[in-house]
Amino acid sequence: MTSLNWDEVHLLLHAAGETPWEPMLRLSIYTGMRRSEVLGLRWRDVDLDQGFLSVTQVLHQLRTDKRLVFTRPKTARSRRSVSLPTNAVAMLRAHREREEAICADQGAAFIIDRLVFCYPGGAPIPPHRFTHAFGQIADKIGLNNVRLHDLRHTHASLMLADGVHPKVVQERLGHASIAITMDLYSHVVPGLH
Repeated sequence: MTSLNWDEVHLLLHAAGETPWEPMLRLSIYTGMRRSEVLGLRWRDVDLDQGFLSVTQVLHQLRTDKRLVFTRPKTARSRRSVSLPTNAVAMLRAHREREEAICADQGAAFIIDRLVFCYPGGAPIPPHRFTHAFGQIADKIGLNNVRLHDLRHTHASLMLADGVHPKVVQERLGHASIAITMDLYSHVVPGLH
């Protein structure tokens, strides 16, 4: 399990620049969402006025025939609301404006069931494409041993290091219990030895 520090996070986001992957990486860092949750997110699950999103579906690729399928998250804890920091709301507003412009250019209506992150025609992005793109960006800046899933660990570690209560982090990540969160992250909780 690897966690990035703030300098590495800024370096990663700068390297992502204006690529189509930047908003997905930002949301992963800002929320600690899993790859399948980010790729399954629809606009109807995002409330930019109230500053939260709901995790209601995930995107997976079947090993047998490589088909992309949407399912409900596995557990009740995984089906959750996640509050969005101000910078995430601003990023998502800008991203939505770009998505609406793409739809207008194609002569299509923007619908709230559209995926937040998708190909220009609306098709879902296969999970391995997101992972591969992340790997290329990370390698470019010398973060060779960092995985996309490590952004989830980064989010949790940074929150805990800032003094956020472990129960809040547990709920945010969708862990089944606070014991799981503490087993994974007790080394970063200030004052806990």
